[in-house]
Amino acid sequence: GIRQRRTPSKPPRGKGSSHGTTTSWRLRSFQPSVQRILTGRVGACLVSQEGIILGIGYNGFPRGCSDDKLPWAKKSARGDPLETKYPYVVHAEVNAILNTNHASAAGQKLYVTMFPCNECAKIIIQSGVSEVLYFVEKRIDNSDHVYVASHNLLSMAGVKVRKHQPQMAQIPINFQDPRV
Repeated sequence: GIRQRRTPSKPPRGKGSSHGTTTSWRLRSFQPSVQRILTGRVGACLVSQEGIILGIGYNGFPRGCSDDKLPWAKKSARGDPLETKYPYVVHAEVNAILNTNHASAAGQKLYVTMFPCNECAKIIIQSGVSEVLYFVEKRIDNSDHVYVASHNLLSMAGVKVRKHQPQMAQIPINFQDPRV
């Protein structure tokens, strides 16, 4: 099935709007991006050697390709791969590198929720990322060729790879205005 998610293209105007203020609309329109990263989905963050966030990304469709017109299903009832998300989704690692606010990803660190696939490994290497820190490697006991190839490529290219050990169990996010 096609995942339905509608976000208004601009904030509602006028009195009596059920959507509230422009500020609350902005928070609501930002929420799907945060939720996608924080609810077990794949996310990535490109960080400078000084610890400055340079780019973020999550698994999603390319710009201009609507969530309303493409499938989010992992499996197709008819066995048709074009009815699944896989041929359409841009991976988080690629989005973080492409969305960088810096001239280059060269020499930077890439934090990812899941160990990158072989296609992302190629882009990580070509962009010059020096280190990948991953949180989960779901396929660690699986000899899936995609992840074996990824390990091989990153190792050959000299990209440092390590499992991230978080210092905190959670990061609370407070969207309330402290002035209120």
